[in-house]
Amino acid sequence: MRRAERQATPPDFLDLASVGDLFSVSRLMISNPSNISSPRSPLIPDQSLFVPITCSCNTVNSSITISYAALNYTILSGDTFYLVSTQKFQNLTTYQSVEVVNPSFQPTRLNVGDVIVFPIFCRCPNSSQLRNRVNYLVSYVFQPSDRLSDVASRFGSTEQSIIDVNGNNIQPLDTIFVPISRLPNITQPVIPPLANGKSENKGAIIGLGIGLGICGLLLILVCGIWCYREGLIKRKGEKYRDEEKQKVGKGGTNGILKAEERSLMADVSGCLDKYKVFGIEDLKIATDGFDDKWLIQGSVYKGCIDGEWFAIKKMKWNAYEELKILQKVNHGNLVRLEGFCIDSEEANCYLVYEYVENGSLHSWLHDNKPQKLSWKTRLRIAIDVANGLQYIHEHTRPKVVHKDIKSSNILLDSNMRAKIANFGLAKSGCNAITMHIVGTQGYIAPEYLSDGVVSTKMDVFSFGVVLLELVSGREAMDEQGNVLWASAIGILDGREEKKSKKLREWMDECLVNETESAMSVVGVAIACLNRDPARRPSMVEIVYALSKSDDLFFDVSEDGLSPRQVIAR
Repeated sequence: MRRAERQATPPDFLDLASVGDLFSVSRLMISNPSNISSPRSPLIPDQSLFVPITCSCNTVNSSITISYAALNYTILSGDTFYLVSTQKFQNLTTYQSVEVVNPSFQPTRLNVGDVIVFPIFCRCPNSSQLRNRVNYLVSYVFQPSDRLSDVASRFGSTEQSIIDVNGNNIQPLDTIFVPISRLPNITQPVIPPLANGKSENKGAIIGLGIGLGICGLLLILVCGIWCYREGLIKRKGEKYRDEEKQKVGKGGTNGILKAEERSLMADVSGCLDKYKVFGIEDLKIATDGFDDKWLIQGSVYKGCIDGEWFAIKKMKWNAYEELKILQKVNHGNLVRLEGFCIDSEEANCYLVYEYVENGSLHSWLHDNKPQKLSWKTRLRIAIDVANGLQYIHEHTRPKVVHKDIKSSNILLDSNMRAKIANFGLAKSGCNAITMHIVGTQGYIAPEYLSDGVVSTKMDVFSFGVVLLELVSGREAMDEQGNVLWASAIGILDGREEKKSKKLREWMDECLVNETESAMSVVGVAIACLNRDPARRPSMVEIVYALSKSDDLFFDVSEDGLSPRQVIAR
């Protein structure tokens, strides 16, 4: 039996019965170790509790085995994997982990009454720890305000022993395991007695009246603002459409719009309430008439409008598909669309994106910059890109396939956090067949190249190539036309010593001290490169694996491409 620390949270978890039901234990099993005198005692917000959990090794699927306590939770109205993980279980698990262990459920299509397994992170003391009188590993969520020394003091442990178990890269909201020989004595707050019933009822009635009055005023205010906004949007849309029709009427033959122009005008009219509509003169001034000195890459220019920098993508009348996809995606690891512009006279459309300061990952890896990316930064970039892909694959309906994942389409902001750019080839919906093959050599999945099969697994393949670039510092395709992913196959064959030697010779020389962690990432990459798309991991599994990369490694089967993921003890 392992222990997890949880806090009492309003409004649903201010008594031991509700907390016990959540973790499937009795009130007495919580009150005794938590130093609470009576199992029926009320709790106060943020009161610390020790909750016993049964930890065991569980097989997630044929590829993954991990230690966790499997707690069944029945979905209620409004529940999502994310909300239950972060609020009810207070980050003792993650929504990605919940998706991994519940592959038959779709996160966006949960029904009230569905029974979901929530994996609570835990770990059992190993034989060495037991010999050193470590009897418990307490699962604890490291808070943003925590210092490691305070956590160690609170549990009667030491900083070094916590680092020995968890590594020295502990981040806020990570579940850490605190090694202790015995449970510390929690000092519980004294709960003041309730006032007499009449006073309490009178205060409650007064408070309720004030609250209802405030809510009524806020409701009136919100309704007024909403009505004003809708009217403003409607007037703006009508004015813009009228202006564009007049412009095209002056420049077109007999004032008649071409079919594709009329189509785009109708399509983008629905975007007016979401994005800013820029004038073509503003864009020309911002880029000095689209001068080459402001060219970033391809047909994307850098421009300053009202003191703010933007990336401006110049296109012909073919922006509808990209606009349609960008309207339904909103994630921190995707480059944000700020607005657009239609130039009817020259039949151009311009998409205006946020400007991402540090350029592309490709330039950082391959353009001989004096400063090399650290391993920690590269791993963080990999996780950011994986999170962005997981979002478009799992949380959009229909699913979005990017179709052009490569290091030059991954941009780095001022904090070196990654954002996926360029949805020009993206497709909404998957498992389709196309005869029009597009993409970049070295990143294209074999099934797409040979049969035109479009699926999310082609993005997984391309992401595997990006992982290899991050580890090796090499281009996806060299000057002789050799693809990088072919050179990685076989690196993880053989005994540990042989694998480490081959990897050190192959990886970026500035990372040779990170061989162990890099080996697990190469394992993830090789799993992504499986020639059989069905055997490639999902982005949910990839995010989970990379986030736990210090704790696991991949073993590669005989075909050199199928992952077996094992937790390191």
